[in-house]
Amino acid sequence: MKKLVNEILFGTNARVSGLIALAIVGLIALGCSCGKDFNFSNLVGNSNSTSNNRNSEIVSSDDDTSSDDVPSDSEVESLVKETTAEFADAVNSGDFSEIHANASSDFQSTYTVEEMTAAFKSYTDKKKIVVPILKKVAASEAEFPTPPTIRSEKGLSILVANGKFPTKPYNVRFDYEYVMRSGDWKLLKLVINIP
Repeated sequence: MKKLVNEILFGTNARVSGLIALAIVGLIALGCSCGKDFNFSNLVGNSNSTSNNRNSEIVSSDDDTSSDDVPSDSEVESLVKETTAEFADAVNSGDFSEIHANASSDFQSTYTVEEMTAAFKSYTDKKKIVVPILKKVAASEAEFPTPPTIRSEKGLSILVANGKFPTKPYNVRFDYEYVMRSGDWKLLKLVINIP
């Protein structure tokens, strides 16, 4: 295992380096060609979107609650750790139904479990490497380059949290958004990267 980690870190094995390069190119291609970066901020604010019916559902939801107070960094960190732990469990099992079920109704109405499974296939294919790194998040402290913020779009309070966990051998970078629903923050955007 130590030899494999050294080969990954220092690029001494051409096959490992090739697989990493292929994975990076694949992630870029998926992000560029299919638009599945799980970013819903553009859906709420873009009235010219082809998903106007979904937008009106998002805006007209009766269960939203306004909250302009940004939670403390420790509360946001706890929320981010919970999301990352759910993601780690999904990658480990290959079943994204639980994280999907715990996400906001906006997320659920836009992306299916099958779409999530396909979008994160590169993670599940490498779960022996990815999951241990994701599990280290629980013992790490989140670093927020910019403090978490609340933005408001069409009456919705959206919590924006991005940063990283300084895990070894690679950092876990996250860009999450949550929408306030019935007094709880629910996942709206899920972008996670392990360089």
